Amino acid sequence: MIKTIALLLAATAAASVTQPARAQAAPVAALTKSPAACPAVLKHSFKRLQDEAPQDLCQYAGKVVLVVNTASYCGFTKQYEGLEKIYAKYGGRGFVILGFPSNDFGQQEPGSAKEIADLCFNTYGVKFPMFAKSSVKGPQANPLHAQLIKATGQEPKWNFTKYLIGRDDKVLDYFPSKVTPEDPQLTGKIEAAL
Repeated sequence: MIKTIALLLAATAAASVTQPARAQAAPVAALTKSPAACPAVLKHSFKRLQDEAPQDLCQYAGKVVLVVNTASYCGFTKQYEGLEKIYAKYGGRGFVILGFPSNDFGQQEPGSAKEIADLCFNTYGVKFPMFAKSSVKGPQANPLHAQLIKATGQEPKWNFTKYLIGRDDKVLDYFPSKVTPEDPQLTGKIEAAL
């Protein structure tokens, strides 16, 4: 009987030692699990417009992304309103707009980061991510736009050119400036990608 009790105590002690070890193994496995890979087209970092804090575009992996080159003094500047509307409409479903101010066309974005940010946020109520002014065409194009141009064969021809990227890293389409944010050909593609 004493032998049986001793065996039971030994078995209980062994079980209590192996159970915590198993419990610890699960979190370690969870920690070593690699996060979703960042798609090649988003493997870039840009300074945020309002404070120049570096932003890794990999944070938008798995979302439907609309990349737009913007300008403050352009006939298309009012498209900020439409962009904000579609961002509000689809943002909760995994959609994001990335705005890139550029002075490449008609010198229509001559201002400082503060001036551009004031126009975006105070005049148009822009809530989608905006990045520091950069070039979007030619040999000086920022690396994201260089990839988008290569993928579509289409270089921006003016301000408010749009590129749509799917959740799977595929560049889905190019839209010239005249295609407004609320145009059914653009919103239809966004809805299909979501």
